[in-house]
Amino acid sequence: MLGGNAFETARVSFASLSPTGGFVKRAIDIFIVLIAVPAFLPLFIGLVLMIKLTDPGPIFYGHKRIGFSGRTFRCWKFRTMATDGDEILERHFLSRPQDREIWLRERKLDNDPRVTPIGAVLRKLSLDELPQVINVLTGEMSVVGPRPVVADELEIYSRSAEHYLRARPGVTGLWQVSGRSDTSYRERIKLDRYYVSNWHPFLDLWVMLRTVPAVVMARGAR
Repeated sequence: MLGGNAFETARVSFASLSPTGGFVKRAIDIFIVLIAVPAFLPLFIGLVLMIKLTDPGPIFYGHKRIGFSGRTFRCWKFRTMATDGDEILERHFLSRPQDREIWLRERKLDNDPRVTPIGAVLRKLSLDELPQVINVLTGEMSVVGPRPVVADELEIYSRSAEHYLRARPGVTGLWQVSGRSDTSYRERIKLDRYYVSNWHPFLDLWVMLRTVPAVVMARGAR
């Protein structure tokens, strides 16, 4: 497993390097965002109004994730969970202790009790991810890359964590176009490792082209 010292060693070793894809990948990210923002702006505004009118609480949710070289950042999403989500989850685990084991192993539940009705729709269509365009603009994320994880998840990655830390996390990636929640966490790690080890601009293009039908058909969405 990747302990504290190993994590710091990996963090320092990658800090002096460029993320996977370097300048070319970064230029592609900026180009795509500049094209996509005007097209998605009406949808973005409509979703903001819908969330505000149907559910009390903040519109956006920024969760702390691990990025390139171990740097932490706020990964932005439209809020899809109740504001007291932690308490709801604990109460759920008390009544269904078997789900706690699933959560610790997979970091997801098929029927997450914290998700709001409007949040379920946003997740099904992956629309909750739209605010991550901000993370791409600031250079914390890439359009395509490994799915951003929290610090505890890097323990599950074990030695593959070094591959994860070499890249900017992505809004979409091999996991999203390969079944998402229908795949195991171990398969997700293998996909991240393959992506980082075999990155090429055409691989990003292939992932982006497959993202559209994957989102429309909601394959593996939870």
